[in-house]
Amino acid sequence: MTEPQSALLLRRQLAELNKNPVEGFSAGLIDDNDLYRWEVLIIGPPDTLYEGGVFKAHLTFPKDYPLRPPKMKFITDIWHPNVDKNGDVCISILHEPGEDKYGYEKPEERWLPIHTVETIMISVISMLADPNGDSPANVDAAKEWREDRHGEFKRKVARCVRKSQETAFE
Repeated sequence: MTEPQSALLLRRQLAELNKNPVEGFSAGLIDDNDLYRWEVLIIGPPDTLYEGGVFKAHLTFPKDYPLRPPKMKFITDIWHPNVDKNGDVCISILHEPGEDKYGYEKPEERWLPIHTVETIMISVISMLADPNGDSPANVDAAKEWREDRHGEFKRKVARCVRKSQETAFE
């Protein structure tokens, strides 16, 4: 049986990332027999509140990838306006392609088939460095980020960073 195009593409992207790692994250399969479920380790970006953290997340790709985006979920606890309390990441490039029914995002900001694991991860690292408080997935984190960034928000993020360091390689 021949592999579907999506599996070939994912296999190629994984090989490329293994051959030429990108600073800030590493990626691999959760299970060697399933190309559609990846585990990524994201290093908290320097000069941000997340610096020093090692955050584990899962990417789950649909069978019709790259026509549709993967879902991304942090496994490590993370306090961030664009990550809901279950760990689901909410950023434009992971939203289904096409028009935004709420009129918030332009179609070109949403998922496009040209995106790769690398471009997704670069966007997520950028999101950690610069949250979008206008479109929060975690309203409480967004409120703290806006109103008390150097107080309660910073304390909660520091707790997540410490916990991530303790559990990173379990």
